[in-house]
Order: sequence, then structure tokens, then C-alpha cells
Amino acid sequence: MKKNLGSIDRTVRILLAVLIAGLYYGDIISGTVGIVMLVLAIVFLLTSLISFCPLYYLLGVSTCPTKSKT
Repeated sequence: MKKNLGSIDRTVRILLAVLIAGLYYGDIISGTVGIVMLVLAIVFLLTSLISFCPLYYLLGVSTCPTKSKT
């Protein structure tokens, strides 16, 4: 697995995951929408921890900075 998430992308995903989890556990979002959002938060957290997003891979997107060849 080649990394395809940059540090800013990883930070944003972690912050969104924490925000969604807080909204869910604070009973601001609930029901089916709350569960779906919580699963999305878990996916955000996992992808940021391993620095790899399967969707980015399928779309050919990478936010990871490239190393210059010298």
C-alpha cells in the first residue's frame, strides 16, 4: 500500500471523526443518520492512521507530497 494522504488531509479527517463522534455521543445526531455518520467517522480515523484511502487510490488522487528526484 502506497501512502496517498498528506498531513493536512490526515489532520482534517481526524478532526472530522472527532467532531462526528462528539455529535453522536452528545445525542445531536441519532438514528440511522447517526450510525452512518459514526461509521464514516471510523473510516476517516482508520484511513488517516494508515495514510491510505482506497477511494483516492481508485480515483488516482494523492494528497501526499512527492519526493523530488535529484
